[in-house]
Amino acid sequence: MKLAFIGLGAIGKPMSERLIDNGYELNLYKRNKQKKDYNKKYFVDPVEAVTDCDGLLICVTDDDAVESVLFGDNGVADKLKPNSFVIDFSTVSPNKSISIHKRLAQQNIFYVDCPVSGGTEGAHNGSLSLFIGASKKECKSFEKIFEVLGKSINYFNGVGKGQQVKALNQILVAGTYAAVAEAIELGKLLELPMDDVITALKVGAANSWPLENRSKAMLIDKHPLGFKLELHHKDLSIAIDMAKSINIDLPIASRVKEIEQRLMQAGLGELDISVLHRYISNKRIEH
Repeated sequence: MKLAFIGLGAIGKPMSERLIDNGYELNLYKRNKQKKDYNKKYFVDPVEAVTDCDGLLICVTDDDAVESVLFGDNGVADKLKPNSFVIDFSTVSPNKSISIHKRLAQQNIFYVDCPVSGGTEGAHNGSLSLFIGASKKECKSFEKIFEVLGKSINYFNGVGKGQQVKALNQILVAGTYAAVAEAIELGKLLELPMDDVITALKVGAANSWPLENRSKAMLIDKHPLGFKLELHHKDLSIAIDMAKSINIDLPIASRVKEIEQRLMQAGLGELDISVLHRYISNKRIEH
């Protein structure tokens, strides 16, 4: 099976590397030329990258980016083979996934939304959670791709359903990150032995992925990239818009979105979402 991969960012690049390491033939699209690497095939033209491929994998930032990859000025949709497939690992709006699915179906190309969760660690380790907007039967011909990338592979029968589940995931992420940030900053102000406190909290009901994986970053105020704050802000916007469409308010998610907006205005959008604690602690908001 010959595949193309477009979107070699913090999540997409390690995903593509795992596929190559597991024997998949991948054409990699990158805007800029790469150093010679005999194990990888880079293309600076996306159309060339997808030519004669059985499937296209996409992992880009938002609705507009996916639209551009497929249907933009140098879009690849018209060059995809009939009976091929597109797996979209991007987090986009459910309506965008539905629209793309319909457009590609007219060319006899199967599009499936498959947003992921688990950060850069999960992408490197193959332990991502995959939220698939299709049935297992529909994905049978390429389900092995999911097994290489994810530890938790979840099928939700219907295009756009994967994006809806990812929206719920990001609401939970917002609340847990903010709660961990508040707790850590309060503990520091109380001059508690925070390393010991965090060890104790990890054992009880308060444990969470952010506490396990980002509490140290908050303690020392260093934020190596796992998931960009600005991307989570975009994801929260999708979730809040989805809730508004059925007349539901999300007060906690909305408040975290406001905090993220303040941090982005201060130039911190490219940092990991764990930088949330800087706002809560009332520190100077700076790099």
